[in-house]
Amino acid sequence: MPDPSLNVRAAILRESGGPFSIEDVTLDAPGASEVVVRVAGVGICHTDLLPRTPVVKPPVIPGHEASGVVEAVGVAVTGVAVGDHVVLSFRSCGSCRNCTDALPAYCDSFWPLNMSGFREGRMTNAADSDGRPVQARWFGQSSFADRCVVDARQVVKVDASLPLELLGPLSCGVLTGAGSVFDSLGVGPGDSIAIFGAGTVGLSAVMAARVAGATTIVAVDLKPERLDLATELGATHTFLATTPDLTAQIRALVPRGLDFSLDNTGVPSVIATAVDVLRLRGTAGMLGVALKPIPFTPQQFAMGRTVKGILMGDAVPQLLIPRLVELWQQGRFPFDRLITNFALDDINEAERAMHAGDVIKPVLLLNHHKDGA
Repeated sequence: MPDPSLNVRAAILRESGGPFSIEDVTLDAPGASEVVVRVAGVGICHTDLLPRTPVVKPPVIPGHEASGVVEAVGVAVTGVAVGDHVVLSFRSCGSCRNCTDALPAYCDSFWPLNMSGFREGRMTNAADSDGRPVQARWFGQSSFADRCVVDARQVVKVDASLPLELLGPLSCGVLTGAGSVFDSLGVGPGDSIAIFGAGTVGLSAVMAARVAGATTIVAVDLKPERLDLATELGATHTFLATTPDLTAQIRALVPRGLDFSLDNTGVPSVIATAVDVLRLRGTAGMLGVALKPIPFTPQQFAMGRTVKGILMGDAVPQLLIPRLVELWQQGRFPFDRLITNFALDDINEAERAMHAGDVIKPVLLLNHHKDGA
């Protein structure tokens, strides 16, 4: 059995508007169905910044795109063992209707299991050096830390020969973009798609659309350098979001309209454009969260178009993550080109760089300190 508690070095957000602080934390030992994972790398996702909003009240350890090595397992855990290399996905109950329909992102308990920062019953499993409680179950992980305790259902095993520190983003940002194309929209050979927003999710969707055989892949973004990368990753056409008459420009590529579109921005005017570029009975996927009303008109839906909300790409992580790894090994899904590495100590600089658009997907390397130790 593991020791009664675990000493962990973690990034804690103590105030919604303050910086992360690197502190020593004590975690409870794993329960019967839980595992301890030594984190190798963890991506920073915009969702990890929700504790800066009223959604979650600090202090909390965010982080939900982790990869690492299993160090200990609970007595009821099967299928994963000490020493296994793993990627950690989001939590789900496994027994509600949506989970049993292979749509775990729509789990009836998704919010309390992932977005609260607590265990069930709003209980924490962590304390800081002064013995004060810290929320350490963000997405069931709180993996801005050198170790985390997770439910065994979240674990996806990967080959030990892979560069483990790179694989964490496969569990959320990359999964969401690729899953939206493969699983939710079902893009196929000869199809056309416009992707609005060329961050981690959007560029993953571009790569997936190329793998799926789409012949027209349009990427739209505010940053020319991201559009250049989109072209290298498979986009056949790119447009700056500020392009005049953008809808007409995109529709000129396929006069009947595109089969699919995907919005990653949450900007109402962009969402409206994503609908307008569609053909009759085309489908628009919505990944971005709109904070204002979306100005749809009856005419936009008079042609059989569908607007579909998508969570986590409608993917099953245990199925899609191994597929993405295999595509990457084949050179067909180079998600590693999106990644810039930072030490855990530099998490505040990594967050700044992400907000500024200087990097696409920051990944924190654990046990890599500024002094090189």
